Amino acid sequence: MSQTLRTRHYARRLITAALTITVMAGTAGWTVAHEEQAITGPPPGTAVWLADHSLGGAGRELPDPAATSPAEIARFFDRLTDVQRRALVIRHPDVVGNLDGAPPSLRYEANSRAIRAAWHKERKADPASPLAERYAALLAPGRRILAFDPRGRGQVAEVYGDLARARRTAVIVPGSDIDLDAFDRTGDPYGAPAGMARSLRARMAKDAPATPTAVIAWVGYTTPVGLGPDAATSRLAKAGAPRLDRFLAGLAVTTADSADAPPAVFCHSYGSVVCGLAASAMDRARVLDLVVLGSPGMRADSADGLRTGARVWAARDRTDWIRRVTGYDFLGLGHGEDPTDPSFGARVVSSESAHGHTGYFAPGTDSLRNFSRIALGDFDDVRCAEEDGGSPGTGPDCRHGLI
Repeated sequence: MSQTLRTRHYARRLITAALTITVMAGTAGWTVAHEEQAITGPPPGTAVWLADHSLGGAGRELPDPAATSPAEIARFFDRLTDVQRRALVIRHPDVVGNLDGAPPSLRYEANSRAIRAAWHKERKADPASPLAERYAALLAPGRRILAFDPRGRGQVAEVYGDLARARRTAVIVPGSDIDLDAFDRTGDPYGAPAGMARSLRARMAKDAPATPTAVIAWVGYTTPVGLGPDAATSRLAKAGAPRLDRFLAGLAVTTADSADAPPAVFCHSYGSVVCGLAASAMDRARVLDLVVLGSPGMRADSADGLRTGARVWAARDRTDWIRRVTGYDFLGLGHGEDPTDPSFGARVVSSESAHGHTGYFAPGTDSLRNFSRIALGDFDDVRCAEEDGGSPGTGPDCRHGLI
């Protein structure tokens, strides 16, 4: 980067930081009151799980969810009989349902039990509870809930498609204001994880009807609420990154026999901060493509600075307000360089026809078409940002070295 460009970048950082500090100072009472407490550590019910010696004998203890790798978890379940596995699901649904490395089919069954128990508990406390309605919606026939944690604002992961047969998979990591309540909201469907996942999988099925696919909407971390210190700092992202890392490690183990390639991971808004902090663990055995959209930054100065083996892609539409708060990290506020800036070094794709901050997965957009092609490994038809004649992206062909 030339000295002139560096000077302009620095000036923009100072101006944007000053504006952000001014806004936050004016809303300090609101933001402090809404500071989120990150949900970390092992799943609920872990203490009871560890005290269970029903398998009997030394060396037959249940694995510690906090200390056992997903690969070891997978080997543990491989050694069990079907009867033993089902007994653990019945006795410890909260743990089995959130145990990365456990067979997905067991996790679906365990989470169905855990959600039903939470629904009964909530209905007993308040028959008109909106939360009970949310639990009931998750119990609808055909839903595959891969993770469920009712603590805090609630966390959930859902599979769209048949993960056991999928040859191509994708994972969606959402940003701010997403939790159990907003997971499949209908008011802004393509800004909600469920809507993003459904739309992407439908497009993948259209583009490659003969290829079994699955898309996972992963809300496995505590997201920021609104605009405030949580959204402008990396505190919650630092808590979420190890959880994403562990989830992806478990996915690599449980899909190894069916998948043609590791998944593509799509990170929206603040989710791209989480992905940026988790990127160094994303080797090519876990993640093939890392795609950020509507990103405020990835806590890195460049794609190389992420230290990831995955290919790094980026998208941002012209009407996305996030462009006003990218490109700075000042006194702990902000998330670093703009991933769509040519100097960052990501492969920047077109998002033509997308509108606003939550329109990237809307049908008919270049961004959705590009995301499908990336997830399918079909790079010939990926449309780069410079091809739509707009900004950002005046750098090299985003398909360089791929076609």
